[in-house]
Amino acid sequence: MADVETSQKNSDLPVRFASAVVMLAVAGTALWLGGVWFDLFALIIAVVCVSEFGRLVMFAFEGKGARLVALFLGGAYIATAAYALVILPIEVVIGALAIVIATDVGAYFSGRSIGGPKIAPKISPSKTWAGLGGGMLAAALVSLAFFYSNVGDRAFSPMGLVALGIGAALAVIAQSGDFFESWLKRRAGVKDSSNLIPGHGGVFDRVDGLLPVAIVTLFLWFVAHP
Repeated sequence: MADVETSQKNSDLPVRFASAVVMLAVAGTALWLGGVWFDLFALIIAVVCVSEFGRLVMFAFEGKGARLVALFLGGAYIATAAYALVILPIEVVIGALAIVIATDVGAYFSGRSIGGPKIAPKISPSKTWAGLGGGMLAAALVSLAFFYSNVGDRAFSPMGLVALGIGAALAVIAQSGDFFESWLKRRAGVKDSSNLIPGHGGVFDRVDGLLPVAIVTLFLWFVAHP
């Protein structure tokens, strides 16, 4: 059975790679154009996310009341994240996105190479504490790099230490978003939020970690720029 699953994953690699290239190209173009084009891109992503979230809710909860509450809270969650991405400076959005990507990459490689105890095997069997640690380290280093690239100072400072801490904390938040969607999909009894992106599932599957990071980043931005 394991050989069959591995063969299926390998056969999906070209499709996954092609989809990833297209996603990066579209997102990169929207970020490069900025302004109304990025706002429109964020709006489209938010609408698709709400649609996919609604699909999961329909499978995950019984009763009209529970579904309405879940839809309202999920819609508010996604809308707040989209608002954050639109209102934040594009450089900050790129930084938040880089931290989320660094978290995923760091967690993937450290989790596969080190392994060890699972964080919550009933929710997400592949997530390990070693993976979380690797994701936090990678995100912290990316946060530090963005900090020094903006201030132009190369000498380590207390604010550099703060940047490290923020990056590590955002990695935990990104993983929390991932766990939330995994819990919802497990409750709904589905593998992916949709089949919109070949080899990658749905849009919600791709931005589950970015949503809470965007919200927290907006809060930090307001604190730093009252």
